[in-house]
Amino acid sequence: MTPLAAVLEQLAEGEGYHPTILDGVGIFRSERSNQREPLCYRQGLIIMAQGTKRVYLEDQVYVYNPDNYLVLTLPVPADCEAITEPGRPLLSLVIDIDLTMLHEIVRVFDDCGRNPVAGTREPERSLFVSPAGADFRSCTLRLARALQDPVKAKVLGPGLVREILLHTLQGPGGSSLVALARHNTSLSRLEPVMKYIHSHFANALDVEQLAAMANMSSPTFHRNFRKVTSLSPIQYIKRIRLTRARDLLLDQQVQVGQAASEVGYESPSQFSREFKRFFGQPPKSMAGGASVPPGNHHAPAL
Repeated sequence: MTPLAAVLEQLAEGEGYHPTILDGVGIFRSERSNQREPLCYRQGLIIMAQGTKRVYLEDQVYVYNPDNYLVLTLPVPADCEAITEPGRPLLSLVIDIDLTMLHEIVRVFDDCGRNPVAGTREPERSLFVSPAGADFRSCTLRLARALQDPVKAKVLGPGLVREILLHTLQGPGGSSLVALARHNTSLSRLEPVMKYIHSHFANALDVEQLAAMANMSSPTFHRNFRKVTSLSPIQYIKRIRLTRARDLLLDQQVQVGQAASEVGYESPSQFSREFKRFFGQPPKSMAGGASVPPGNHHAPAL
């Protein structure tokens, strides 16, 4: 077990997500592997201390483990597969991206007349995997150890999170974080729209109004949305709604009609059709917490 995994195991004794004393920082623990299944990722960094995860976004596969970490510049619905070894739980440190902090770091680079990202500019992306170098690993370990003491967490924690964000900015893929902090980039314009969709997915959402919210024409909005997320706006909204519905059916054991209503479907029959097309089985097969047959966890593209 790595030093980071040893600390995280002490801080997160049970299954699932554990908030820490430091706002925006948490620990995730899972005792077993899981097959490919849909998840709604939120904006942030996921630093794996033990175990491996694969994220599937359309035709792209992103693998992260103790050697590298996942960065999500936007909230993204995607498929995820987790791999653990017997007696070695999956352990990860989860850090939300503080946009105020991100803006401050980029402003310091600007004030010093320096470019935060060296080398060729990369396309703006909603997620990417970055290698965990020695300095980055040292900083994450110091943050984890600080979380063991409330005083150290509150005094040292924010600075350590800032340092981790700095390393991420200057690493491969960091240009997407810089774009998130800049004005009038695709990422910075789409970011509030994505968050709005995640908060209001159960409401009627008009794509033209979402484009206006991003201060883009409808064709430009569609083009930039797909370029960044690999999905159209309608596909993105559907994936969020259907993934949330699946969670309601499996975890909260609600009935099909209630799940359809709570995620924004007015027609239960339309909900059932789209759910079956997405998951390969009807929603009633999952209603009341019914188990999902092996091999049917993943979803084809909508």
